[in-house]
Amino acid sequence: MRAAVCCLFVSCAAALAVPPLIDLDAQAERQVIVDREKGQYLGHPTTLLLEDGKTVLCVYPKGHGRGAIQYKRSTDGGKTWSERLPTPKNWETSMETPTLHRVLDAKGTKRIIMFSGLYPVRLAVSEDDGKTWSELKQVGDWGGIVAMASVIELKTAGHYLALFHDDGRYFAKGGKAGAFTLYKSLSTDGGLTWGAPDAIFKSGDVHLCEPGAVRSPDGKQLAVLLRENRRVKRSHVIFSNDEGKTWTEPKEVPLALTGDRHTAKYGPDGRLFISFRDVPPKGTASATSGDWVGWVGTYADIVNGRDGQYRVRFKKNHKGSDCAYPGVEVLPDGTFVTTTYGHWVMGEPPYILSTRFTLKELDALAKGKK
Repeated sequence: MRAAVCCLFVSCAAALAVPPLIDLDAQAERQVIVDREKGQYLGHPTTLLLEDGKTVLCVYPKGHGRGAIQYKRSTDGGKTWSERLPTPKNWETSMETPTLHRVLDAKGTKRIIMFSGLYPVRLAVSEDDGKTWSELKQVGDWGGIVAMASVIELKTAGHYLALFHDDGRYFAKGGKAGAFTLYKSLSTDGGLTWGAPDAIFKSGDVHLCEPGAVRSPDGKQLAVLLRENRRVKRSHVIFSNDEGKTWTEPKEVPLALTGDRHTAKYGPDGRLFISFRDVPPKGTASATSGDWVGWVGTYADIVNGRDGQYRVRFKKNHKGSDCAYPGVEVLPDGTFVTTTYGHWVMGEPPYILSTRFTLKELDALAKGKK
């Protein structure tokens, strides 16, 4: 039995060792504490970089998903952060992870929108780059989990596609847990209102959720990476070649890209960086299981099911897999600023941490691994 277990571990480790793993856990000089409070759980942040290339907004709940939304701003590309900023009173009633998105209407009016999920999905709006905000207001007679995990700008001006999931409990009031369903909702007025959601995929066997979308380099295709919540399969990907009207059947991605809450951005040279939580399927093993990790590769790697160039561990998480709902931003000089939560100190509540790097720096470290 011991030999079999060792063989399994070696097999899995080998699968995850291609691409090589870069470990930045101990590189404290890259890390910036965004927020930390003694005895208080702080988690699940998302970020937004403004067009000036240096102002970053960050929102996160005071608690595990559910909890009063906290709000901070950096004016120097994430090197330093403000104190917690004032927010509308009913942000204290948030029941789920908030998500930030930049939107423009057909006339070019810029807004920032923030979703808060479960039932019903609610929306707050800022029309002055986050200086002031509306209260959270109900979007429709429906709900969902991690709403909206992805918001995609479509080719028609002012049109946006939002993606989220539900497990049957929150889409309608008084629902019960069952099959997982991926939903899409369309806005035609620059993100102010959203149409009744349509189901993209539903299954009780494979629980696909937390959609993380990225557009192909030529702009013609959308890819959406998906967490598999039963942990019986690897993460999946779906594609659309018609701006989200129809989607391919889900297919598994390599173990190197398997995990939760994928957030993707392109680097200056066209390669993709994807931040996520490493959670291998049942029966497999990973040296970074439960940790905050990243993946570097190309869009073609995703399309063709390849392992990519290399993986990165940013920070070891000391409690299960409770970490890494990340925000990812790319500064004008090519610096990535990726921000998330985790149990970074053994026995203490999670807090919000940011890490900075360039792909050139990671390339040099990866070269030393060969």
